[in-house]
Amino acid sequence: MSYSIQLYTLRDALQEDLPGTIRKVAEIGFTQVEPYNFVATAKELGAALKENGLTAPSGHAPLLSQDQDEIFAAAKELGITTVIDPFLPAEHWQSAEDIQATAAKLNAAAKKGAEYGIRVGYHNHAWELESIIEGRTALEYLEGLLDPELVLEVDTYWVAVGGQDPVELLARLGDRVKLIHIKDGPATTDTKAQQPAGQGTVPVLDVIAAAKSLEVGVVEFDDYSGDIFEGITQSLAFLTAAASADAAGTQAAEGAQA
Repeated sequence: MSYSIQLYTLRDALQEDLPGTIRKVAEIGFTQVEPYNFVATAKELGAALKENGLTAPSGHAPLLSQDQDEIFAAAKELGITTVIDPFLPAEHWQSAEDIQATAAKLNAAAKKGAEYGIRVGYHNHAWELESIIEGRTALEYLEGLLDPELVLEVDTYWVAVGGQDPVELLARLGDRVKLIHIKDGPATTDTKAQQPAGQGTVPVLDVIAAAKSLEVGVVEFDDYSGDIFEGITQSLAFLTAAASADAAGTQAAEGAQA
């Protein structure tokens, strides 16, 4: 499992200076990014990633409302292998029929993505967890309708905001979850109150451990009241320190057994 940064976190800085922002991301220690709106910035973003030795294993794009061929072509150009639809508003999650229609559209998008060698996924907000369909959260109801090749990127913070336990939800969703969004804070809709990983109410390390088929953990802030570069630096430091401690513990246990 590796760590990435969702570039939406740095949207203001990117608008001012894309190459400089990507350079800063690399200097902080990230080796991967998750772009958004990448069709519009593909050329400039691709050059900046290459110059700083960064890769983009995943990216966000509105697959259900914009030209899919254009999205997948730009993704291929950037080396993105998983394209994730990041947002469907709350009204799409209130009935079984609406969710079935969304699942059919995602399944169709996945078939088109496969022609480009690209996997398709979906990313949640709070309303997919607040809505209950036939005894399950709307997100879990959707998961049961998706073709096997589709993946979920679970935003673990919005799961908590939506009133669900992210650790328990990840256990229930199992292998479908290949990516998660890692963020912390008071688990309220006040995005300015979000905090670096390890400083809020979300049990970040338990959440990571619960995602058994996790490929990428994506650091994200929807917003932040402090210096955003300091915020992502603190998040990455917390995550890498925890990973180092975990590795040292495993090594010690193996040494004891030998």
